[in-house]
Amino acid sequence: MIVYKSTKKDFLVDVYDADIQDIVREAVEKKLFIKVGDSELNSWGNSIPQVEIILRDKDIPDDALVAIEYNIPRTQNRIDFIISGTGENGEDNVILIELKQWSKATLTEKDAIVTTRFAHGEKETVHPSYQAWSYSMLLRGYNAAVYEGKINLFPCAYLHNYNDDGIISNEFYKDHITNAPLFCKGDKRDFREFVKRFIKYGDKKDLILTIENGELRPSKKLASSLASLLKGNKEFTLIDTQKEVYETAKTCAIAAKNGHKKVLIVEGGPGTGKSVIAINLLVELTKKGLITQYVTKNSAPRAVYESKLTGTIKKTQFSNLFSGSGSYSSAKPNSYDALIVDEAHRLNEKSGLYSNLGENQIKEIISSSVFSIFFIDEKQKIHIKDIGSIEQIKAWAELEDAEVQVMELTSQFRCEGSDGYLSWLNNSLQIKTTANRILNAKEYDFRVYDNPNELRDEIFKLNKVDNSARLLAGYCWDWNSKKDPDLMDIVIPEHNFEMQWNLNKNVMLWMIKPDSVSEIGCIHTSQGLEADYVGVIIGPDLIVRNGKIITNAFERSGMDHSIRGFKKLHKADPKSTNLLMDQIIKNTYYTLMTRAMRGCFIYCTDEETSDYFKNLIEH
Repeated sequence: MIVYKSTKKDFLVDVYDADIQDIVREAVEKKLFIKVGDSELNSWGNSIPQVEIILRDKDIPDDALVAIEYNIPRTQNRIDFIISGTGENGEDNVILIELKQWSKATLTEKDAIVTTRFAHGEKETVHPSYQAWSYSMLLRGYNAAVYEGKINLFPCAYLHNYNDDGIISNEFYKDHITNAPLFCKGDKRDFREFVKRFIKYGDKKDLILTIENGELRPSKKLASSLASLLKGNKEFTLIDTQKEVYETAKTCAIAAKNGHKKVLIVEGGPGTGKSVIAINLLVELTKKGLITQYVTKNSAPRAVYESKLTGTIKKTQFSNLFSGSGSYSSAKPNSYDALIVDEAHRLNEKSGLYSNLGENQIKEIISSSVFSIFFIDEKQKIHIKDIGSIEQIKAWAELEDAEVQVMELTSQFRCEGSDGYLSWLNNSLQIKTTANRILNAKEYDFRVYDNPNELRDEIFKLNKVDNSARLLAGYCWDWNSKKDPDLMDIVIPEHNFEMQWNLNKNVMLWMIKPDSVSEIGCIHTSQGLEADYVGVIIGPDLIVRNGKIITNAFERSGMDHSIRGFKKLHKADPKSTNLLMDQIIKNTYYTLMTRAMRGCFIYCTDEETSDYFKNLIEH
């Protein structure tokens, strides 16, 4: 998304004769739907004129183009400053600049990580050169205009307040600075020459607009890249907080091996890269000789990963690397070097088929390993037995005398990278009150269908492109076809609509099987996985009356294990049980409606509920 774009000549005028920070603020708030705070406004006022000084050079053509705060498509990440033009031999060149106001940094032992001071104190963060390079890799990897149009990207970092003290430019960061050159306060001449080397002539093609309009190839799916990852190939570029978490986890694992037990808790919403980091850690720690396992309660992701690794590693090898959360009830203390727990919100108290083994899965995981990392999103607790919470993990870690650290993932890559959509969904489902009351249709492809047949037809059509569109539904219909394959499950008589639930055979592979688009998935076969598009049928367990979301667990199918036993609880304590069921039902639809990279479409069995969602969209 282009926020601000101009020729070099007009950019200089905007800086000289106007308040460039106000121009950029107005554009960001209008185009990105983001409220700009004072600190960001001041940073523009301080940093942008520093680039303007560089661009005053007459050898930099007036018709070169500049862009400010370019929002990388499908992400929330923004490139601070871009300069585009033509090289000596007519090649298309684009310079990507990461601007920092830093004046001091501290060396760390973590790859591409430095410590510097922010408004709330000292904090570890990615090195500016790595940040600039990682953003260029996003464009190179996913933008057809770049990788097919032969547009050359040259990332760099400009720390205009930083007197080079040998820390930020330390040999330890050499590889990253080689990938994206670093310029400090005293490097204005070198920075100017860097720009002039690649921008000899103006931009007649409007390369920035070309990149903006470039076709986006479907994002890499973790499951499809798993085999390559296990071979040691770099399939994903970790961005910002993803890199910070990854490097911190590596450091903790090694330190715990040689000393005190450690627990790392990582909060992150849908699409923030929890599973990507988890798999990367599994590969890296195993390569370092640490006994490591990837742990999930939900078997669907493990089944998908195993299918992708067929022919790559033996089943016994897979079992040594991937495990269910109930595998540690009888494990000896500290028998693992690292346990990587994905979807930690799905952990249970007891283990075993009959929930009769062990004491508490959180306790047993922490006890079994000298280092454990829990990736968690409490809004995705969808089962009556789910106990995974940050407070519980902290409490058990304290009892196990483990050092605890909490981190948060902020860059999200699902739902077209729209934080606005996630905030809107939180507000719309009345999970959490946010300022995002209305969703602008330009932010994310969200549609409300009045007919489930039309929803199904659209998903069928989109699935033909890349086998990455799926139908999902709340568990409000019995699984009749499980006993009689001729029977239909999800039946909506008024629309002559009928379909069956997900595959009876290989049910956990439903998300990737080509023919599964003809059947409807539920929360148990989709959580932890993703598609490009999803169509979600909202059943009678969630309705709206006079603007208020009303949930009713009694409308759920009796075959739904996620709320089994709630009636008994309801008799004993109706108030608490209703609150728990309300959370589970809302979380279920939140999870279903955040499975898609590119678009979520819904059909509501209740007309007033359908109208409610329609009125929350601005076209």
